[in-house]
Amino acid sequence: MWPETIDTQEQLDETLSRPTPEVCDAIAGLDGDLLLLGVGGKMGPTIARLARRAIEEAGIDKRVIGVSRFSDAGLRSQLDGIGVETIACDLLEPGTLDALPDVGNVVYLAGMKFGTTGAEAMTWAMNVHLPGLVAQRYRDARIVALSTGNVYPFTPVSSGGPTEAHPVAPIGEYAQSCLGRERLFQYGSERFGTSVVLIRLNYAIDLRYGVLLDVAQRVYVGTPIDLRMGYVNLIWQHDANAAILRAFALCAQPPAILNLTGLDTVSVRDLAHHFGRCFGVEPAFEGEEAETALLSNAAKYGSLFGPPTVPLEQMIEWVAHWVRIGGPTLGKPTHFDARDGKF
Repeated sequence: MWPETIDTQEQLDETLSRPTPEVCDAIAGLDGDLLLLGVGGKMGPTIARLARRAIEEAGIDKRVIGVSRFSDAGLRSQLDGIGVETIACDLLEPGTLDALPDVGNVVYLAGMKFGTTGAEAMTWAMNVHLPGLVAQRYRDARIVALSTGNVYPFTPVSSGGPTEAHPVAPIGEYAQSCLGRERLFQYGSERFGTSVVLIRLNYAIDLRYGVLLDVAQRVYVGTPIDLRMGYVNLIWQHDANAAILRAFALCAQPPAILNLTGLDTVSVRDLAHHFGRCFGVEPAFEGEEAETALLSNAAKYGSLFGPPTVPLEQMIEWVAHWVRIGGPTLGKPTHFDARDGKF
C-alpha cells in the first residue's frame, strides 16, 4: 500500500491524503457539508485533500470548505484546484464567523503553539476565545475539535500513559490554553446540546515536521539529543487524518474524548540509534531519561479504528531518506523535549 521511499512533496501529500474504504464510508455517511476551520495549518491541507478524494471515490456530492488566513496564496490555489472551496478570513475578526456558511460538520483545527512564549495573549485568544465563538456559531453542527495530549500531566513511563479518563493537569500556558479550548467546547455542548468529540493528538508525523524529523536532523548533523523527555508517542499523519474524519461517528453530548496517537511508548534514545544506523553515525546525547514523560494511552483509538497502518519502522525509514535527500521542512521544531511547557 505504501511506497518504499517518498521523494517529493507531491508524493508526500498524495500519501497523506490517500482515501481508505473506512474514510470513504465515514464521509458518505455524514449528513451535510464539511467545514475545516484553520485549514492552512500543519494538518489542514492534507485532511482537506483526504476528504475531497474520499467524496470523489465514494461518488457522492458534498462540499468541503476550508477557512484560513491563507498567508500562503499558493496553498489556497492548490486547494481550489482540487475542489476544496476556500474562504480567506481572520476568524478572530468580529462578524467573520457569522458570514461563514451553515454546515452539518465542522473540523476545528485552528490554534496556536509555535511562539506562544511571549505571545500569551494571542495564544489564549486563539486557543480559548475563538473556540467559544465557534461553539456558539456552530451549535447545530457536529464538531470534531483538535486538542492535544499536552493537557495531561507527566506520567510514569511504565504506566503506558494516561487514558481518556485520567485527570488533566496541563503544564505551562500553552497546555493550559488547550485545556481552555476543551472547556469552551464542553460548555457549548452543555449549553446548546451540540455533539462534539475532543481529539487529544500527539504526535502526528509528517516528513516536513515532527518528532522523528527533529531527532533525525540532530543525529545527521551531530547535535546532542536531550534525553530528559526520553519517551514519546507517534502516529503517521495519514493515520491521524483518517481517524479525524472517521471521528464524527463519536460526536456526543457531553463531548466524547479520544487520545489519538500510536499504540506504543517509543524511546527517544532508541530512535536516535536507529537513525544513527541509517546515516552511519553515532548519535550524541545529553542528560538522562526521566522516569516520567508526556504520554497518552491510545488503546481506545486502537479498539475503535484498528492499529495505525504505517508502523514506526516505516516512518523512520521515510524520514531518514527525506533528511538524506534534503527534503523541504517547515523549519519548526516540535519542542517535544521541553519539560517546562514553554513553546
